[in-house]
Amino acid sequence: MNLLSLLLFAYQVLVLWYFALLNLLYTFFAFFGIRMVARYARELSELALKDLLEREAYLPVSILVPTYNEEKTIAASVRSFLSLHYPEFEVIVVADGPKDRTLEVLKEAFQLVPVEVVFRRVVPTKPIRGVFRSLRYPNLLVVDKENGGKADALNAGLNLARYPLFCAVDADSLLDAQALLRASRLFLEDDRVLAVGGTIRPLNRAVVREGVVEVLRLPRGFLERMQVIEYARAFFLGRAGWSAMDALLIISGAFGVFRRAEALRVGGYRTDTVGEDMELVVRLHRRAREEGREYRILYTPDPICYTEVPSDWATLRRQRDRWHRGLWEVLWTHRAMLFNPRYGRLGLLAMPYFLLFEALAPVVEVVGYLALPLFHFLGFLNPEFALLFLLLAVGYGILLSQLAVGMETLLLKRYPRLRDRLWLLLLSVVEGLGYRQALALVRFWASFQVWRKRGVWGEMRRKGLEGPGEG
Repeated sequence: MNLLSLLLFAYQVLVLWYFALLNLLYTFFAFFGIRMVARYARELSELALKDLLEREAYLPVSILVPTYNEEKTIAASVRSFLSLHYPEFEVIVVADGPKDRTLEVLKEAFQLVPVEVVFRRVVPTKPIRGVFRSLRYPNLLVVDKENGGKADALNAGLNLARYPLFCAVDADSLLDAQALLRASRLFLEDDRVLAVGGTIRPLNRAVVREGVVEVLRLPRGFLERMQVIEYARAFFLGRAGWSAMDALLIISGAFGVFRRAEALRVGGYRTDTVGEDMELVVRLHRRAREEGREYRILYTPDPICYTEVPSDWATLRRQRDRWHRGLWEVLWTHRAMLFNPRYGRLGLLAMPYFLLFEALAPVVEVVGYLALPLFHFLGFLNPEFALLFLLLAVGYGILLSQLAVGMETLLLKRYPRLRDRLWLLLLSVVEGLGYRQALALVRFWASFQVWRKRGVWGEMRRKGLEGPGEG
């Protein structure tokens, strides 16, 4: 066996071990996900939530809504936030220098009037041009500021917030009416809890009335349907496992609840990264570990946040490119935690996992796909390697998608129509045969664009929401 043959054989063995270990970890996460979702579906009842609502003990919440060009969805989103079932909360919408009619839509929909507000500027932000309060909803505050990006807008909201908990929500999202009840109870039950993340579900084609999701329907578009499967797998088979191990590094920017004082202690959101949501969570972990404090950062199958997902390839590609660059930025910023026993399971398990099996995964996967025809052309293709590679890289992923969809449709029953459930099970097979590989290519390219495009967001196109009469 010559040197080239030896190197190619070693490469094939390494790739197979890589995907075998990755799938073993996925199985481990799936075990925790099934347990968590099954327990939630069995134990949580409307009666329990009613009891939470009637308790005298609760923590008031400030809902922070950073918005840019969201004129199509902002009114419905704000109405959903104002209709939440919670004893005491405020909604702070931060218009981050929008170029469309976002601010005008808010003024018209909620009868806004300018007010003078005195607040402490704990974290620096771009200048605020004006603050408005609603005549119809005293707990609604709208901030007009110069454009500084999503993180800067969140920091402006943090400065103005009055309550001990804050909930960061995307402006294109709607919350389940009981979302804050379900999240805030974890802070009441355990003083060590610093942050809580919930499940995000695609909103596209849902029937919405007065900011409330009445019926969840399967979207019409292929890309939107694929994202339903992606989101189910990411939350039920990923974050549930990390939360069970007290090593959750990601709370989605679309919905997360935090202790305001803890976020301010670490300096609020960083404005030099597109992964500001993950970066804040990692920084909270890091500070608490360095101080030797007991703490918890949790994921729960609910509360539910519904968000509009991209419906065209260009927008989806920009979103996934940004997500992957954000991951690399966070790993680089906190590289001192990697393989560092000082940070316990975070440094020895969670951070290495995200480097080796999230950040580098598209590189390994794409190179593996490209290697198959190359090895065949050179006459070095091992049929056993090709079969095992496809089974591990594609087949097992399809199986996990089927499992995640089953949890979504059978245990939680979020899609009431039988034909929607059957479509999802069928599409979870299709998702692993082309769609996932296309996104792997996007993430592959993003891995080599991190420094050149640092801080670059890209535009998100919105379709808007459907009303009760639309089908």
